[in-house]
Formats: sequence, C-alpha cells, structure tokens
Amino acid sequence: MNVERSKHTASLLTNGKVLVAGGRRGIASTELYNPSAGIWTTTGSMNYLRSDHTASLLTNGKVLVTGGLGYGYMSSAELYDPSRGTWTTTGSMNYVRFKHTASLLTNGKVLVTGGLSFYGFSINSTELYDPSTGTWNRAGSMNYPRSDHTASVLTNGKVLFTGGYDDHGFSVNSTELYDPLTGTWTISGSMTNVRTLHTASVLANEAVLVAGGYRYLVLSSTELY
Repeated sequence: MNVERSKHTASLLTNGKVLVAGGRRGIASTELYNPSAGIWTTTGSMNYLRSDHTASLLTNGKVLVTGGLGYGYMSSAELYDPSRGTWTTTGSMNYVRFKHTASLLTNGKVLVTGGLSFYGFSINSTELYDPSTGTWNRAGSMNYPRSDHTASVLTNGKVLFTGGYDDHGFSVNSTELYDPLTGTWTISGSMTNVRTLHTASVLANEAVLVAGGYRYLVLSSTELY
C-alpha cells in the first residue's frame, strides 16, 4: 500500500477492485487495489480522519463508511462513489460509536449496532441507514451492550450477533437475533465460550462458524451456531 495503516477497512467493489480506507493513526487517505494489475493507486480522501470504523458496500455500488475514531468519537458517515473516486458526506448517525458493526440487510438498508461510545462504554443502541434518503432511524436496542462483537446476515434475512465486550469491559458469550421484518430483537442460545475480537462466518449449509477471539488469553476454540 501507499500508506502504513491498521484498523482500517477493506471493501470489494463491484468492479473487482478493493477499496482500503482510513486506519491508525487517524488518517483520511484511501487507496484502491487492482487485482488484474497487482498495483495500488490512491483515490479521493475521506472528509474525516477515522479508524475503527465500518465500511459497507451498498446495492448501488457505493460504499458507506460510519463512525470510528478521529478527533474524538464520531457519528459522521460518508459515501464513496467508485465511478468518480470521490467522497461525499451523508446523514450522521444518532450516536457516536466505534468498534461497532454494520450489516447490509436484504432490503438494502444498513443496520449499525453497538460499539463504544462516550467514556469508552459499550452501548446497546442500534440504527438503520436508508440509502434512498441518506437518513438514519433508530432500530431499537439490543438486549445486551456490545463492542468488538460480530454480526452475521443469515440466509433467512435475520442478523445474528455474538459475543463482544459488555459495558463493564468483560467478554460475553450471549447471542441475539434481529428480525428486519418485525424490527425486533430476541435472545438466542449462548456460546460455549465467552469471546471477543473473534470471527463469525456464514457457511454454505446455513450454519455460522465462530472462531477464536480473546478471553483473558487468545482462543483457538471454535463452535457452530
């Protein structure tokens, strides 16, 4: 890459290139990787410095970036247009947050959940971004505050949330489901292990593989939902 970075985002675009954005230490620069040529090129800079943010590829081909850390905790959001290589601001979230999740739903909206907010506490607030209007609406509250958790869109359209840190800074094993059709949150079965900073992958057989993470020590354990 052209710039050293960590805690950035990487998004596979519809044209096959990969957009890398932001990262530590609070940078606004972005760049594109071209797989066919094996080269990196700079593209337009974001309007805000940010790391620990999210990046979501929308159905219209644009990329939505939300929150993160810049000059403090952030609620701002912006859009990258691959056809122009430019960034434009869009509506801000209702809450500042970083180390949150953002999930593209089957209806084209983006569900943002949890993360760390003021004073570094995990929160349970959630909100929905509507690309057609560029606005945010509250989407209820999770049953548990979470940050550094995972969010997996299941084949039935629901979203599974697992683990993370609670508002006391402890790793948890709780999981819950969001149903976009009803806008409701329900508690699901707990994981065998508490874990945070883990991964969750939706498999072809519709199961979700949760792997690794951290619980006092780094984990090698895995489990299936």
